[in-house]
Amino acid sequence: MPEHYFTASPESAHEERSFRAVFAGRVLAFDTDAGVFSKQHVDPGSELLCRSLPDDLSGDVLDMGCGWGAMTVMTLAAHPNVTMTMADVNERALSLAVRNVEKNRMSAKTVLSDGFSNIDGDFDAVITNPPIRAGKSVIYGMFEDAKKHLRPGGRLYLVIRKQQGAPSALKFLKELYARAEVIEREGGYWIIECRV
Repeated sequence: MPEHYFTASPESAHEERSFRAVFAGRVLAFDTDAGVFSKQHVDPGSELLCRSLPDDLSGDVLDMGCGWGAMTVMTLAAHPNVTMTMADVNERALSLAVRNVEKNRMSAKTVLSDGFSNIDGDFDAVITNPPIRAGKSVIYGMFEDAKKHLRPGGRLYLVIRKQQGAPSALKFLKELYARAEVIEREGGYWIIECRV
């Protein structure tokens, strides 16, 4: 059976690579490897999500399903005063995320977690590019768990492609959160903001 990027311990042969990307006026450096999501470049949906975050983003922010750390690094580049926590089930991806945060002279907390199973505490914002291929029950469960870990006034930001279920996800989120709306659309990607 082929491995997915949400496999806990990828066994695929290492295929490390390095590249740079410009975001928020900074040149950011990244290392990636086989067995992780979007190993050749910053995923355009992740970049759009980070570009769509509000200027006043502050406090404690959780990057759920952080992969190799692209969204954490981009968020810190644009919002250096936030306190970031990165969480992922994929040990290889999380190790790369730690390396990429350090490579860009930043800092973030790290949690090895299958969804929210090992997440303690509450956050002012949760950002996620959810693992669509894990299935609707998994990602909808993540949306529900995110709500339980948001402080009053907290927000969930997620990216999802229209053809991968964005309209039905938005409908679900509107029933779950006090407010849910599309704040950006580009190239088939929808950025959804939910407020508790």
